[in-house]
Amino acid sequence: MPIIPGGKLAAQLDGEEEYDRDSLNVLPLSIFPFENESLRHARLIMNAHLESVVEVFHDKHSGSGQLPVGEAEKEFGPQSGGSRTDMMVLRALGSLHSYDVFSLRYSLRELGIQVNDLEALKLSPQRVKLLTNYMKEFTRPLIGEIYGGDDVEVQDFEDVIALFKQPNVDEARKKLRIMADRLGIELQDLPKFLEDYGDIFLSLSYYQQCLDDIRPTIDDFLHSVEEIQKHPQFTHHVNLMKVCRTMHRTVSGLMKALAARFESFERSTRNMWHNISAEKFREVEAMIESYHTTIGGELCSLSVKMDAWREHFPNSSVGGLSRRADFIMTDIRQGIENIREIEHAKPKPHPAQPAADPKAISEDAPCKARDTAEEDEG
Repeated sequence: MPIIPGGKLAAQLDGEEEYDRDSLNVLPLSIFPFENESLRHARLIMNAHLESVVEVFHDKHSGSGQLPVGEAEKEFGPQSGGSRTDMMVLRALGSLHSYDVFSLRYSLRELGIQVNDLEALKLSPQRVKLLTNYMKEFTRPLIGEIYGGDDVEVQDFEDVIALFKQPNVDEARKKLRIMADRLGIELQDLPKFLEDYGDIFLSLSYYQQCLDDIRPTIDDFLHSVEEIQKHPQFTHHVNLMKVCRTMHRTVSGLMKALAARFESFERSTRNMWHNISAEKFREVEAMIESYHTTIGGELCSLSVKMDAWREHFPNSSVGGLSRRADFIMTDIRQGIENIREIEHAKPKPHPAQPAADPKAISEDAPCKARDTAEEDEG
């Protein structure tokens, strides 16, 4: 699918939209050049059943007004001020498994969809600040490999960035030249390298923080499933036992898969830091980027499910096993097949930038069906 020409209006991100762009499961549609004005005021969200739906309004009093993507044409199509292109783009966006900014960049590039403002595909400054401690794990080894421990003025990534603004130009240029030489690149290419280096490891920091945020809820959920499976009150409920086995196998398996991927990234970056070069970094960068959609999709699915669980059972004293078993059967099981689909997906090679030819857009833009409830276990 080719690029959809971007509109001229910059996305104006207010506080709420900044929260949205830091999210795994919320996509403000204001960042796209839709012709339908009402559509630009809506959001795509991944609901508790792991369905992508258009949210036309939401507040704490009236709740959330949601419309399945497949039914959006009646509300936002050509007869309502939109266009066929609007609907094709909306269906393509609705097929994605995560709306985090890192997997979005990859997916939108692959789909050929442009946004109004590239800043909308970056984390908010507030979220970046929260990731500082995570980032140090990835940036300190680079500084150590290049400057060692001898340069007291260059001890962290921020110190390198500050060199570009240093009043002592000659001294700053000397330090930057050392880094460029060690990386095997020209001095004028160093800013781009540092930007890419920071961004790729910011993505890992973001995903790691997302996983850490939901880990306590996952532990509580798995513990509840195990208790249900062992309790005499439920052991004769064949369907419940099958669903519990599926839930435990899927969630625990996904946690193991995520842990294995992060360990693989750690090994790759550890090897890269020895005799660091720009070429080695680009190889690691391409490898990590190829997993963005997979990791983003896995974390989005887990996050949505665990948020729903935490909302109903904020701690171990809320809700007995019967209530928890009912919630697993009525809500948690819904859409679990999507998690299995993501778990077994293979990463794709880095997509090339497609040609800007809007006439070549297929009318069969991706619109992956999001089945909701029918478990193969019954």
